[in-house]
Amino acid sequence: MSLDRAALEAATAAHGRVARVAVAQTQGSAPREPGAAMLVWPGGQAGTIGGGALEYAAARAARAQLADGPAVAVTRHALGPGLGQCCGGAVTLVSEVFDAAAVAALAGPVFARPVEQRAGEMPLAIRRVVAGARGGQGAGGPLLAGGWLIEPVAPAARPVWVWGAGHVGRALVGVLTPLPDIALVWVDTGPERFPDPAPEGVTCRAAPDPAALAAEAPADAHHLIVTYSHALDLELCHRLLSHGFASAGLIGSASKWARFRGRLGQLGHAPAQIARIRCPIGQPELGKHPQAIAVGVAAALLSDDTENVAAGDAAG
Repeated sequence: MSLDRAALEAATAAHGRVARVAVAQTQGSAPREPGAAMLVWPGGQAGTIGGGALEYAAARAARAQLADGPAVAVTRHALGPGLGQCCGGAVTLVSEVFDAAAVAALAGPVFARPVEQRAGEMPLAIRRVVAGARGGQGAGGPLLAGGWLIEPVAPAARPVWVWGAGHVGRALVGVLTPLPDIALVWVDTGPERFPDPAPEGVTCRAAPDPAALAAEAPADAHHLIVTYSHALDLELCHRLLSHGFASAGLIGSASKWARFRGRLGQLGHAPAQIARIRCPIGQPELGKHPQAIAVGVAAALLSDDTENVAAGDAAG
């Protein structure tokens, strides 16, 4: 997992100073992997390092740290009877206080810094990761060595546009919103179509002619077309094929897609281009319930399987 700069930026903008508690190292069985993190502020928190007694204690310590503690704290926890947990392993946590200025200073593909008082010069193992990341070799996972911690910084979130705020659209947004590294844009014909309040972090766009917004989508966006109107679905397919996309999926039956393929061909799109739109969406083995469809789509996005983000079976 990576340090989510966008989440830190949003949290500090909303709450001022926040503590980021990250799993830096694990031994044996642990509830979360290195890189898992949560953000804590006096009135709440976001994310999780595994829940249970460990998370409760870490959040309490983070709030004390925000009140009058150090900027960085490293703690080690045995996950046994002392915490009332039965994982049996051990976890090292790094808790750091961030404000807007500290977040603004984050730059580059990795974030390397001393986190313990005993830390001296940057260890060779950390220097190698920094050099490799700058050379385009990737950053790998978090590494705690010699009192230093290095983490990859999450790349820009993948844009995902959900077209339609009906049952399936709401299920998709509900499942996708908590996932990391996804920037959701939700489009429909009017503001009354969206829940009030809208999900945190989701950009809702209301337009009488939603298809006109297709030109504003990034060329690398993923699109999920689940509107109430077959005519609007067709127009969106037409405009997105002309505009470009990373992936696109359309809710519907096999017969609907057969009709759409013919119409899109008449509109001048080549068969190979039309085939880039996957219809129906979801995964057939999960069923046709809106949440089941959403789970199938989310699984494909998480696995970066853009060819099958929308390659299952759903009625529409």
